[in-house]
Amino acid sequence: MTALAYETPEAAMPGPDLDEALWQAWKTMELPEGFRAEIVEGFIEVSPTGRVSHSQVTNRLRRAMDKFLGENEYAAYQDTNVVHHRKVWIPDVLIAPEDLGEVEAEDGIAVEASAVQLIAEVVSPGHDSTQRDRVRKRRACARAGIPVYVLIDDHDGHGTVTVLSAPSPAEAVYAAETRVPYGTEVTIPEGPAKGFVIGEEITGPPRKG
Repeated sequence: MTALAYETPEAAMPGPDLDEALWQAWKTMELPEGFRAEIVEGFIEVSPTGRVSHSQVTNRLRRAMDKFLGENEYAAYQDTNVVHHRKVWIPDVLIAPEDLGEVEAEDGIAVEASAVQLIAEVVSPGHDSTQRDRVRKRRACARAGIPVYVLIDDHDGHGTVTVLSAPSPAEAVYAAETRVPYGTEVTIPEGPAKGFVIGEEITGPPRKG
C-alpha cells in the first residue's frame, strides 16, 4: 500500500481547504487495474486489491450477510465508495439500504456514510495496511458514526474477529468492543444484521503461526 504525499501534521486533522483539494484529486485519479484509492485522515491512500484468500473471506461474508438480511430494506455490498465530509473509503463489505438511489452522493460516485449501518474490513498484510484498517479507518468510521465496525484479521495472532459498536463521533472511538480468536463465534450486536454470527464458516480455521 502506498500513501500519496498529501499529509497533515500528526496532531492536526484536515481542514476544509485540504479536504476539498484531496477530494478533487481523488475524483480525477486514474489508477492501474488492480488498485484502489481512499481518503483517510488527510491522506490519499492507494492500495492493491486483495489476494485470493482475502477475496474468499470477503465474498463469504457478503453472501452470508445478504442471505441473513433476506427481503428487508437492507443489503450487503462489496467494494462500494462511502463518503463522509469529503473523506472516502471503499470497505470490503458494507450494509446499506437496498435502494442506494436514495442515499447516493456526488452524482452516484458514492453512498452517504450516514446511510451505512455496518462496515467490515478483511485486514491485508503489511504494516501500512494493518494500521489503516485497525487504527485509521476505525477512527474514521467512529467519527462518521458508523454503528458497527468489524475487523477480520488474519494477521493478529492465529486470526481474530473484532466487532466494535456504540461510536462516539466527537472522540472518534467505539465504546463497545468484542474481540475473539478464529474458531470462536461472535455476533453482531445491533442494526439490520443484529444476531448475524461470524465464525469459521466465514473466516476459515485458525491460521498457523
